[in-house]
Amino acid sequence: MSVRGFRFACIVVALLLASFAAGAVPAASAPARPTLVIKTLGGKTFDLAAHRGQWVIVNFWATWCSPCIAEMPAISKFVASHKKVTAIGLAYQPEPLDVVLKFAHEHPVDYPLARLDMQHPPAGLTMPVGLPTTDLIAPDGHLAKRFIGPVNATLLGDAIAAASKSH
Repeated sequence: MSVRGFRFACIVVALLLASFAAGAVPAASAPARPTLVIKTLGGKTFDLAAHRGQWVIVNFWATWCSPCIAEMPAISKFVASHKKVTAIGLAYQPEPLDVVLKFAHEHPVDYPLARLDMQHPPAGLTMPVGLPTTDLIAPDGHLAKRFIGPVNATLLGDAIAAASKSH
């Protein structure tokens, strides 16, 4: 599939799912305790398991995805203003690394970014069916909520509050 075809498919799927999901989908289809170990664009290793005790926002995005770009500052601000919250942004696209690095330089955030290998995505996460997709991982490591479509501080805060009450 061409990059243009991939982009179009992601946008169509995201719009369809967002219309049905009203912002979130159940976490039932994802692994009970997702795993992720990945090298960030900054050259460090991000290990999801090392962040137990914190809420972790795992955000799938792409350089060409307008809703992804729009939500990144909100995620960054949320992470910066909440001590027990961290995030990792995962570039979910087949574009060359230099394109992703240029984008990251032009759109700085307060959390690490990494580029997924589209040929060998990590086995410990459920890959998105549309972009943006955001997984909220609870402090004990379980998937608390999956959002399809853009997130903001209110959605993230409400999801954390609801998940905290249920545990």
